Amino acid sequence: MNADNVDSADALQNNDIPEDLPLDSTWDEYLSASSAPASMSSAGSAGDDDQVFQGETTDNIQDHLLWQMRLTHFSDTDIGIAMAIIDSIDEAGYLTISTEEVLASMDDEEIELDEVAVVLKRIQMFDPVGSGARSAQECLLIQLRQFAPDTPWLEEAKMLITDYCDLIGSKDYRTLMRKTRLKEEELREAMRLLQTLNPRPGTAIVTGESEYVIPDVSVAKKNGRWTVELNPDSLPKLNVNQQYAAMSKSVKSSSDSQFIRSHLQEAKWFIKSVESRNETLLKVSNCIVQQQMGFFEHGPEMMRPMVLNDVAEMVDMHESTISRVTTQKYMHTPRGIFELKYFFSSHVATDVGGECSSTAIRALIKKLVAAEKPSKPLSDSKIAQVLADQGIMVARRTIAKYRESLMIPPSNQRKSLL
Repeated sequence: MNADNVDSADALQNNDIPEDLPLDSTWDEYLSASSAPASMSSAGSAGDDDQVFQGETTDNIQDHLLWQMRLTHFSDTDIGIAMAIIDSIDEAGYLTISTEEVLASMDDEEIELDEVAVVLKRIQMFDPVGSGARSAQECLLIQLRQFAPDTPWLEEAKMLITDYCDLIGSKDYRTLMRKTRLKEEELREAMRLLQTLNPRPGTAIVTGESEYVIPDVSVAKKNGRWTVELNPDSLPKLNVNQQYAAMSKSVKSSSDSQFIRSHLQEAKWFIKSVESRNETLLKVSNCIVQQQMGFFEHGPEMMRPMVLNDVAEMVDMHESTISRVTTQKYMHTPRGIFELKYFFSSHVATDVGGECSSTAIRALIKKLVAAEKPSKPLSDSKIAQVLADQGIMVARRTIAKYRESLMIPPSNQRKSLL
């Protein structure tokens, strides 16, 4: 990312208001910490059976993108391209090399530059939207394209980023008004829309694990049926201060009244956005429970393969929305607390034409190892053979990968006389 891009990004997240463009409120009141605005139309393995937390959390932007890649329908060639791209994305979410350099790093000489560009475009639609952009300008334009076409001030915002990104970086608002022929209020509204974007999408991914987890939803079996409820302790309790609301009618100055009404409307929109987010979380959680009924009834060995697109189609939402809703959101179940991402896993074919989830295979491996004779532990090849006898065809190297993800040592290290 060059200096101009950094300047433009800084301008969108800077708290200083230039004197030549006075606003009704301070700049930071309109900043958004999310990777995408609420109005956007959007994009692991189990540990021990304890009651604190199970499943895996996202460590960084690369892990988060790789997780989505594994749950996206990519060809083997495209997976190689995607991994090369993601490996070159920095903590801010930007691609640090050109597509030509990505192509040069590939061993397959048959891959063309157009293929790299197509895969990059798909990654840029992952959550957080704009990851893999090569400049702040490209990053923000990608995010703007996710808005509904009738979003107020959308075209003006696109124009500002497309043609006047340098002026935004230098905060030369008077020149912006002169060149764009936008009035002060129009420019202010377009800038407010831009401030809902995240010019550094990688920072939206919080690194590390939470020491304490408060589940967002709870699942329980009541009267023979599995039910899902939002956890009231995790929900923000929001309401509009009625004394403040009453001031909009009692103040004598029309400008003061307009100021208060404007902020009251923003408060109502914010509350509505939070309510919409909770409704989406509940809808997605219900869908997960319906699809993974075998898990809730019998355990992880019965986990079904399920990818983001499966749930996205069921709830009529974009994959990136499902990814965002399930990231760092937790479900309390009779079997423990799980991150919602835990219930997603890739498809593994069986010899009878069906499919098994990678999470179920991990659970089977864990179960087989727990039941093995300490004096004669199962090798990866033997585990693959046992699964094959059950109709699940998994390569030995895949068994080794799953075993390592479960922190299970190889058979020669597990062998003991006891």
